Amino acid sequence: MDIIALNGRAWEEKVRQKSPWTVPVDSETIARARRGDWSIVLTASRPVPAAWFPPVRGKRILCLASGGGQQGPVLAAAGAEVTVLDSAEAQLEQDRAVAVREGLDLQTVCASMTESGIFEAECFDIIVHPVSNLFVPHVQPVWNEAFRVLKKGGVLMSGFMNPVFYLFDWEKLDQGILQVRHPLPYSDLDYRSAEELAQNNEAAEFGHTLEEQLQGQMAAGFVLTALYEDTFGGSRLQDRFFPSFLATRAVKP
Repeated sequence: MDIIALNGRAWEEKVRQKSPWTVPVDSETIARARRGDWSIVLTASRPVPAAWFPPVRGKRILCLASGGGQQGPVLAAAGAEVTVLDSAEAQLEQDRAVAVREGLDLQTVCASMTESGIFEAECFDIIVHPVSNLFVPHVQPVWNEAFRVLKKGGVLMSGFMNPVFYLFDWEKLDQGILQVRHPLPYSDLDYRSAEELAQNNEAAEFGHTLEEQLQGQMAAGFVLTALYEDTFGGSRLQDRFFPSFLATRAVKP
């Protein structure tokens, strides 16, 4: 089964269920962004440091696997030329709805984050890539393509799961028990078939190693310049013990 298509359909269902990552920003958020008062997240709760961004007005920004009407519209309201790429058409519709509602100029592309050749080489100044590469089985193509389409001196900002997150039995976590169950690297397909996931409208997740996430960026040619960790904001048991997310800033030299 095509995992990219499977996960795209799962996110269509998440939109119908109003998952927090599918709910568009409101008009007040856009109004503040137009005044220069804005922030976005790459992970669950911690905003990206303002110092990570060069001035965005007039810059070409790719929001990579970032549909849902959240990051893209804010950056467009701040003055950037924004393209949002996502594999779920319903997620992109959230971005388009905000653009129409607020009179924003924003482009959308329905495709996988792993596809190559969609954009010309060196055409973007900034790539914003929130937590999403857990939905592809191999992450190196994401880093390689990001490097190709960024201009020299361009910035890649990425959020991703701490692989430690996948060690634990998630059903036990819901019961307040932190119990190790899964060897790493993790793949949903080691425990459930793609057909079963599809029947339940669930996405297949893959817990990429830190070597794949960090060394993978460097292998593509990036220079890592900053990093931070994040939790679910204190709402989950594991927040007491470890950060579930990391975010990195990298530059194309």
